[in-house]
Amino acid sequence: MTYVVTENCIRCKYTDCVSVCPVDCFYEGENMLVIHPDECIDCGVCEPECPAEAIKPDAEPGLEKWIALNAEYAQVWPNITIRRDPPADANEWDGKPGKEKLFNPEPGQGD
Repeated sequence: MTYVVTENCIRCKYTDCVSVCPVDCFYEGENMLVIHPDECIDCGVCEPECPAEAIKPDAEPGLEKWIALNAEYAQVWPNITIRRDPPADANEWDGKPGKEKLFNPEPGQGD
């Protein structure tokens, strides 16, 4: 099992999860984070830290596309190891449905 970042991270991109990850398995895109499935040690400390509740165990049903997206983009996006401020409008986007169409595969800001 691993953990996976899901749709609600899009345009919220809180990085509280990054600061508690013991193995630095988060990678940053322009408007969301992903977890590298081969680096995640399944400790679960990131899940309760996410204010947007966007991190789920991969055993939950219906996450197949997010599991694939996390695996794909963790290979190309830069690793993020420090907490950063979320986007100014993150709270406005938290919980909004249909954010998948806003996904941007461009890399993030890096460290």
